[in-house]
Order: sequence, then C-alpha cells, then structure tokens
Amino acid sequence: MFIDRPDIEPGIKIAAQVTPKPTEDEMTFMQAMGMDHITEDDLPFIKQMGVEYAAVWTGGESAGYEFYRSSREMLENEGIKLYALGNRSVHNVPAITLGLPGRDEKIEEYKEHIRNLGKAGIPYTTYAHMANGIWNTARETTRGGAPTRAFDLAKAETGTWDGEIYRMPLSHGRRYSEDEIWDNFEYFIKQVAPVAEEAGVKIGIHPDDPPVPELAGIPRCIFSSFEGYKRAMEIAGSPNVGLCLCVGCWLEGGDLMGRNILETIRYFGERKKIFKVHFRNVNAPLPHFAETFLDAGYMDMYPIMRALRAVDFAGIIMPDHLPAMTDNHRVGTAFSIAYMKGLLERANSEFANSKFANAELAE
Repeated sequence: MFIDRPDIEPGIKIAAQVTPKPTEDEMTFMQAMGMDHITEDDLPFIKQMGVEYAAVWTGGESAGYEFYRSSREMLENEGIKLYALGNRSVHNVPAITLGLPGRDEKIEEYKEHIRNLGKAGIPYTTYAHMANGIWNTARETTRGGAPTRAFDLAKAETGTWDGEIYRMPLSHGRRYSEDEIWDNFEYFIKQVAPVAEEAGVKIGIHPDDPPVPELAGIPRCIFSSFEGYKRAMEIAGSPNVGLCLCVGCWLEGGDLMGRNILETIRYFGERKKIFKVHFRNVNAPLPHFAETFLDAGYMDMYPIMRALRAVDFAGIIMPDHLPAMTDNHRVGTAFSIAYMKGLLERANSEFANSKFANAELAE
C-alpha cells in the first residue's frame, strides 16, 4: 500500500532539500556534508526556481509526528509538496548494521518513524545501512577553485555521521564478516518492511558512501554494488523497499559497482524499484575522487536523465553534495537545479517527439 497523494504528479519531479528550522548543530552538519541548507526563509527562492517538491531531514527531539505534520503544512502553505522526510537518528546506525546492544530499541524507533510518516501523509523516507558513516579526506577544489568534498583512499582516516567520528584502523574494535552484515540487514528489513507496507511509506536505501569494499574493519558488501542491491531487494521482498539511487555514489564506485549507472537504472527502474535520485557528478572513480559540478565530472549527465525518463521513473530527483559557489549557498543550488531542469525538459521533449513520430509511422 502507498499513501494516496493525488497532489503528487506523475513523472520525474525535481525537488529541493529543505531544513525548516535548523539548529546550529544541523547547520554545521549540513555544511560539513556539502548538503543544501535551505530554510523556511528561502521558500520564495525555491518557488522562483519553479520547484514544487521538497525533501526534509531532521533528527533528535524534532523527529516525531508533530514536526512531520507541521513541516508538511508549512511547505504546502507555500505551494510546495513534501515528498520525503529522513530521520538522522535512525540512519547509518551501528547498532542496526552491526547487531550491537540497543539494536531492537533502534529498530522500534525506526518503525515509529515510519508510522509517523504515514500518519502525516509523507510517502517516502531514505535509509542508509552504513555502520561508520560517510568518509571524507581533506576538501579539495573543483572548477574555478570551488571548495568541494573529496575522498582519497590512501589518506582515509575518519568517517562521520551526525556528530559521531569513526576512526581507522578498526572503527568498532574488530573486523566484521560479510555474513554478519547480511544477517543484520535481514533482521532489520524483515521487521521494517511490513510496517512500511501498512503505513503506505516507501523506503529508499542509499548506497554506501564511498562504496569501497571495506572501511575500518566494516565490509560494505550490500549497498556498494549492483549485485548487493539485487540480493537486498530479494531479501526485503516488498514493494515498499527500493533504492535511493545516489548517482554520485555510483560514479564514485566505477567498476566496483559491477554494472554502470545506465544499466542499473534500466534494471531497477523497469522493476519500479527506484524511489528517489540524488543527482551529482564526480571527477573520477575510486580510489580518489572529488565531487564537482554537474557539467564538470567524468559522466555526461544527460544519458542518466534520459534513462530515468525511459523507465518512467516517477519519484523525485534532487541535487546533493554541492561544491561551494561564492559565499551564498543558494548559488550552487540554483545552478544545479537549473541544469537539471534543462536536462529534464530535453528528455521529456525527446520522448514526446519520438512517440509522436512513432504514431505517425503507425498510421
């Protein structure tokens, strides 16, 4: 079952990341991750760009029904539809991924998150199954000297998530086996999927970032390859469990992913397993990459947009981890969304014209 939201249009929908009332800690977190940090005060800016959908992240005491409901109402009052809401408190949780003490309590917290989303009429949330967070090395620069997030495997020392720091060589005191990671995922998803189905909420699982085979003793064996995702979807066995397809992570992985991004979109898109897309580019695949502007990476982003259109992807697509353009965070967001809108318009036009031409031939 999915939430009945007739206000959500079919087709690809470009969205912006919004944080309604960010705390100082949340602002620091988003800036460190290179995430958009658009607040309530920026909503006219979103509307000026012609963006009608939003995704929200929260955590801690804010993560509850009242915040979910009020966020949706606040956005809808401005003509913006809340499509996705994530909760950092139940995202990248070592207790769940590694089967540590407190696992069952965290799973119950996740279930409550899903129920609250359903009650608030929010149809989607993102989940990640990393035990030791997102890993970065020193910031680098991309086109025009813009500061940006980077990762160099030879220099990797720490991973972070929501204020926690994870360190080499063993972030959790010992090496874990791939079987342990798989068993813990199955334990989690078998409990969560029925709740998502009952609540009508879709769960999109984000790739490991970066998708290296192991970091600090933790295998990244599930959400860092095509085959890992395929097996995970089979274990979940639920129409409500699918992908938050982070294009940037897939490009980071390169050959390690097993199949390229276009093959991945075709396979999972044809099965209606792609629920949300993070649209970003990098300058090279692992072992060393830097995030860059959409038109400055090693991948031509138009074939990706066209592939999403070809499989009738109907979720949201949004910029993610933006290089800094000037000292105003709105500039990078505006550039990325404008570029994405151009690609989407081209793809929609191409498909409309091809269908028209095929109809003429049929006559």
